[in-house]
Amino acid sequence: MRYRLLGKTGLSVSEIGFGVWTVSTGWWGEKTDEEAVSLLRKALDVGVTFFDTADTYGAGRGETLLAKAFEGEQRPIVIATKFGYNFYEGKREGQKEFPQDFSEKFVRFALEQSLKRLKREAIDLYQIHNSRMDAMDNDGLFELLERFKKEGKIRAHGAALGPAIGWKDEGIAAMKRRNVQSLQIIYNLLEQDPGRDFFPVAKERGTGILVRVPHSSGLLEGKYTENTTFPETDHRSHRKREWLVEGLKKLEKLKFLTQNLTLGQAALKYILAEPTVASCLPNIYEEAQLEEFAAASDCPDLSREDIVRVNELYEHNFYLEKESIEKGN
Repeated sequence: MRYRLLGKTGLSVSEIGFGVWTVSTGWWGEKTDEEAVSLLRKALDVGVTFFDTADTYGAGRGETLLAKAFEGEQRPIVIATKFGYNFYEGKREGQKEFPQDFSEKFVRFALEQSLKRLKREAIDLYQIHNSRMDAMDNDGLFELLERFKKEGKIRAHGAALGPAIGWKDEGIAAMKRRNVQSLQIIYNLLEQDPGRDFFPVAKERGTGILVRVPHSSGLLEGKYTENTTFPETDHRSHRKREWLVEGLKKLEKLKFLTQNLTLGQAALKYILAEPTVASCLPNIYEEAQLEEFAAASDCPDLSREDIVRVNELYEHNFYLEKESIEKGN
């Protein structure tokens, strides 16, 4: 496993991290606490030292799982969590978002609750969860985050964009106006915008980029077919079928990346070719998958020619329209 500095935070993170939402929310299949803790421990054993969660994941379960897995652990690990959703009041309906609250009273309460669940005196990286522009415009919020650093309760703060791909204006504002120390985005071989717009700004500002959904919700793991279906509780079941069908056609054009790598590893190496990216957060929910993705860090980097070829395919939507016309569709 290779390690990179997360921007100017001083935090060293593994190139392959672990997004705890897969083992704590049920959106990727149910895991018992014992199964989740075992997978988290195995991740550390193969060199993963960066673990990303949120207070809303399983209504605090993601944080308590990390405490169960790593309380008393002497090996260095970096834990990131997120805040902003008031899940303490009311009940969530499916995958509908909770209301956000960035008042000083609530944010301080949320921080204290996360510290208790994590059983830590300080959080390494505290991220605004799914930042909207109102959060970027909130002077008091960023003053509060700086106070948390001075109080020794957090070591760095950043913003996580979402929930879906996009949020360009928020990401640019976070880096340029608020000088956040990290920015978490969705970016992968098939979904490159607006991610590409963030990289030059991150380089200029010294912002560390974290990438989640590096496999396009599993599509870039290379295991789906046109007959693949997902349980009703799985978030992918709500996507339009065209996402899968069109995505599989694009994968055919990326086979050249798999001569010495699995498709899942190649997807990670493509992202890690960007210098401002500190860590990728693949969706890990089984041991074989963990080992495959963790091994990607030490695999040979993609050649410059490979990267140029991918970029050319992306710029032309993998030439799907041209093929459709030629077939008379």
